[in-house]
Amino acid sequence: MGKMLLRRDDDTHARLRLFPVERHLNPMGNIHGGIIMSLIDICLFTTWRLLSNTDIGGTVTLELSNQFVGPGVLDQPLDAIGEIVRETGRMVFVRGQVEQEHGIVASFSGIIRKTGQ
Repeated sequence: MGKMLLRRDDDTHARLRLFPVERHLNPMGNIHGGIIMSLIDICLFTTWRLLSNTDIGGTVTLELSNQFVGPGVLDQPLDAIGEIVRETGRMVFVRGQVEQEHGIVASFSGIIRKTGQ
């Protein structure tokens, strides 16, 4: 994926930043949807890890839904901002959006299954 940074925005939001490079582009010159979906999947786990301070070993993506709402461009960092909606004994529900300076690129929700606990 390349260089990424993670930070906690506040008590309820985590931000995963990707710095797009040319290999992330599709033939139309926008960030490829597969790159955006990979960033989202990583964001599910980094959001849970950062906001709950939990060891996330032995977990898997159970469900991932996203909606592309705008193009991702090369010259701006791509931020996936996630929040935990609910956590149960075996599952973590996360939602968020992917954005750049020019606006929202995608929105998403996902479920993490805790398998190693």
